[in-house]
Amino acid sequence: IIVNDRLGKKVRVKCNSDDTVGDLKKLIAAQIGTKAEKIILKKWYNVYKDHITLEDYEIHDGMNLELYYS
Repeated sequence: IIVNDRLGKKVRVKCNSDDTVGDLKKLIAAQIGTKAEKIILKKWYNVYKDHITLEDYEIHDGMNLELYYS
């Protein structure tokens, strides 16, 4: 999964389809050095909730997500 904050940070994260969005945020936080609680993941206007799995959201290999900070 590729995550882009449109401010110059573009991060590629390896994860499994049974991981939750919260798990993905922790992996992103470890790579970019911010807290996982401050990360918001979106695709267009959909804000992804922490407790739902990537498979349920149909997030798959090579997909791009938008990264925002709260």
